[in-house]
Amino acid sequence: MNNRQKQIGIDRHIRLEWLEYTSNMVLAGNDEDDVKDKLEQLLTTVFPSSSPNTRGSLSKTLTILLKTWLRVHRDIQSLRDTGLELLQSVKKTDLIAIHWGMIMAAYPFWGSVAGQTGRLLRLQENVSASQIQRRLRERFGERETVSRATRRVIHSFVDWGVLNGTKEIGVYKKEHKYTIDDPKVISWLIEASLHARTNKAATIKEILSSPNIFPFCLDHISAEQVVSLSSHLDLLRHGLDDILVMLR
Repeated sequence: MNNRQKQIGIDRHIRLEWLEYTSNMVLAGNDEDDVKDKLEQLLTTVFPSSSPNTRGSLSKTLTILLKTWLRVHRDIQSLRDTGLELLQSVKKTDLIAIHWGMIMAAYPFWGSVAGQTGRLLRLQENVSASQIQRRLRERFGERETVSRATRRVIHSFVDWGVLNGTKEIGVYKKEHKYTIDDPKVISWLIEASLHARTNKAATIKEILSSPNIFPFCLDHISAEQVVSLSSHLDLLRHGLDDILVMLR
């Protein structure tokens, strides 16, 4: 794993509406100081206490929002720019896929939690937080930080409407699944998914059914079409039949 993928980074509950607010301010041409000030005003209503713990949570949440849509890592700047363009033109039901892809590319740990959640939901109707946490600790280490961050990402999934709680505390079921049929959005989401992977390459079949994008049902698209829609993707023939899509 590279440095970004070794890090947890995201250990806050992130609401979809906060990411939407952030991207809208960036699209409106606000500079970083303005975006930060307006986000602080928004989040102060959620974190009203002035205690050090609460102020720390506000600051960490603010950092995640900024690093997702504004102060992004250089490796994903072009992905962010294209994502912002798509937000202005795609249908409303595709917006969640773009925010999902962007936060997953900015914070691969989000994709790791999603990947374990998606794998478990393929095997069973419900999934428990403890099951997901156990699998993440096997990868990132037996630390309370891992369990806490995993729990908060799962709570974000519930807030986004892709998981729903059950009568049993800590147990969740798959909620809404979004069908994505716009080739541009599919190609972009594939690129975002590759940024969250350790090997940065996969077959088109593997990506389209990847558990880290479990809330979305992507229409079939050929590897050649995906690459034609993104200048940041390339093809690598792997054997006679397999074609890998990879980041340039």
